[in-house]
Amino acid sequence: MDLRSLKELVRQGEGDRLEFKLKSNHPERIVREIVAFANSGGGKLLIGVGDDKTIKGLKYADEDEYILVRAIEKYCTPEIRYRMERVQLPDEREVLVFHILHSPDKPHYVIDEEGNRRAYVRVADRSVQASKEMREIMRRARQERDVRFQYGEKEQKLMQLLDKQKSVTVDSFASTAGIPRNMASRTLVLLVLANVLEVHPDEVVDRFTMAML
Repeated sequence: MDLRSLKELVRQGEGDRLEFKLKSNHPERIVREIVAFANSGGGKLLIGVGDDKTIKGLKYADEDEYILVRAIEKYCTPEIRYRMERVQLPDEREVLVFHILHSPDKPHYVIDEEGNRRAYVRVADRSVQASKEMREIMRRARQERDVRFQYGEKEQKLMQLLDKQKSVTVDSFASTAGIPRNMASRTLVLLVLANVLEVHPDEVVDRFTMAML
C-alpha cells in the first residue's frame, strides 16, 4: 500500500471493515478489534491514524510492531491469520496496516491476564462483545452444513411474532412462546444456522429477523 492508497482508505472513515488507532498504547485492548475482525468479515487496523482521520504516523514503528505482534500472540486464541505492512510518510514516520482475514476458525477470543476469554464481533464502527448466541452460531457454523429443524408449536409462535414486529430477542421470544430462555436461545440459533433467520449482534441485545431471500 502506498501513501496515496492509505489516504484514500482513511478518507472512508471507520466502519465495519476499518479501524484507526493513533498509538499502540493498551495493546490488550487493541487486540479486541483484531479478534472482532476475524470473527466478522475481516478488516484493516491502521496504527498511526487518529479517529479524526489525521495521519500522524509512528515515530518508532519497530517498537509498535513488536508490541502488537506479541500482543496478538499472547492475548488471541485460536491463532489469527493476518498480514502486516508499513506505509512510509513524508516526515519519516510510518503507519502500520494490519490486514485481518476472515477466519474459518472462529470464534476467536481475547484472553485477559486472569485467563478470562471474551469473543468480539464487529458492529458498524465498533467492536462489541459477542453474546452466548453469537458464539454458538460461530462455533456451529464451521461444523454444520445441512441444518434441519422441526417446525413445531414454538416455531409457529415465533413466526407469528415476526409477522407482528420486524425483529425479536431471545427474551421476547421466550416470553411470547412461554418457554424457558435456554430453549428460546437454542431455537433461534438453530434457525440462523438453517438460514431461516438472520442475527444482528449489538452490545446491548442481539436481534433476530427473517432472513432475506
